[in-house]
Amino acid sequence: MQLNKQNLFLVIIFFILVSGVLIGLTWANYYFASRNPGGNDFLPRWGGARFFFTEGLSPYSETTALKIQTLFYGRAAKSNEDQALFVYPLYSLVFFGPFALIKDFVMARALWMTTLEVCILLMAILCLRLTRWHPGVVLLSFYFIFALLWYNSIRTIINGNIVAIVALLIPAALLAIRLGQDGLAGVLLALTMVKPQISFLLVIFVVWWALWNHRWRLVGWMVGALICLILLGMVFIPDWPLQNLREMQRYIGYSPPTTVGAAFALWWPSVGRQLGWVLTILFSVIVVGEWWLAHRKDYRWFLWTACLTLVASQWIGITTDPGNFLILFIPLILIFAVWEEHWGNRRRWVIWVMMIALFVGLWVLFLSTLEYTTQPMQSPVMFFPLPIFLFIALFWVRKWAIQPSQLHNTVTK
Repeated sequence: MQLNKQNLFLVIIFFILVSGVLIGLTWANYYFASRNPGGNDFLPRWGGARFFFTEGLSPYSETTALKIQTLFYGRAAKSNEDQALFVYPLYSLVFFGPFALIKDFVMARALWMTTLEVCILLMAILCLRLTRWHPGVVLLSFYFIFALLWYNSIRTIINGNIVAIVALLIPAALLAIRLGQDGLAGVLLALTMVKPQISFLLVIFVVWWALWNHRWRLVGWMVGALICLILLGMVFIPDWPLQNLREMQRYIGYSPPTTVGAAFALWWPSVGRQLGWVLTILFSVIVVGEWWLAHRKDYRWFLWTACLTLVASQWIGITTDPGNFLILFIPLILIFAVWEEHWGNRRRWVIWVMMIALFVGLWVLFLSTLEYTTQPMQSPVMFFPLPIFLFIALFWVRKWAIQPSQLHNTVTK
C-alpha cells in the first residue's frame, strides 16, 4: 500500500511538472506569435475548419477562400500572392478541428505550436526506439537539441505545418509493425494520409510488403481506416474529394516550385522540365527495384527500404516542399544508428560532425539564399542538400542496415 501511495505521489508530481512545462511553453509561443508574423501553413487550415464549424461553409468554397484571404492579408489575395486555400483532405479536421473552436487566432496558433513541438519531441524519442540507437548522455542531449532546433523543425513550428504530426505518426506506425501491432499500424498509416503527398509512396510500399508477407491485418486496418475517414467527410460534404482536387490544382498554379523538376525549370527554362523527368524515371526505377528486393525480407530490410522510399518520394515528382522535409529525420537517425552499430563508439565523432554540419549548414544555406517577394520565401535550393546526403548515406550503410543483427529482432507473420 505504501508503494502505491508513493507511485501515486510520483505520478501527481510528474503530471504537475509536465503541465507546468506545457503551460510555460504555450505562454512563450503566445508571446512569440503575438509579436511575429507566421503560421502561414496553419492559418488557412484553421480558417477553413473554423468557417466550416461556425458557419457551415465548405473549406474549399470561394466564400471561405475570400474569408481566409481577408484574415491573411486584410483583403482578397492578388494573383501573384499565396491564395491561402484550405487544400487539405476534409478528414484533416480531425486534427485542425479542436483548434478551430478557439476564436483568437494567436491563441490557437500558440497552442498549435505547442502541439507541434511536443510531436517533434515524441518523434525524436520514437526514432531512437525504432532504430534501437543508444547514444551516450552528451550526444543524446545534443540529439534532442538538434531535433527541436534544426532548420526543418523550426520552420515547421513557425509556419504551423502539420507535417510534425505526420512525422510522429510514421515512426509510430513503423514501430508498431515491428512489434506486430498491425491493426494499430494500419490506423496510424491511414492518418498519415492527412498530408497524402508526403506518405503516399510509403503507404504503397507498406501495402506491397505486407501483402507479400501475409500481413493481412495491416492492410485491412489501413484501407478500412482510410475509407472510414473519406466516408466520414462525405457525410458532411458529399463531393469533398472533387472540391479538394480542384483546390490542389489551383495550389500548384500559385505556389513556389513544388518538385525538383519545377525548381530546375525555374533556373533553366529550356531543359529544366526534361531534367525533372529524368530524375523521376531514375528514382522510380531505383525505388521499384528496391521494393522488389525487399518484398519477402525481414524487418531490417523493410525499414531501410521504407526510409529510402521517404527520401525518394521528395524527388520522384510528387508535389511537395522542402518545408515537409521534417519526415527525413527518420532516415537520418537510421543512418546514425547503423553507423554506431557497425563502428561502435570509436567513430561516434562522425555522427557528431554530421549532426553539427547539418544543423549549421541548413540554417546558413537558408539564410544566405532567402528570397523576398511579397514576403520572405525559402529558395528552391533547399530541395537539394538533405535528400542528396541521405540518398548517398543510405546506400553507404545499405549492406550493414539490411543484414541480420543480434541487436534487432524481427517480426514476421
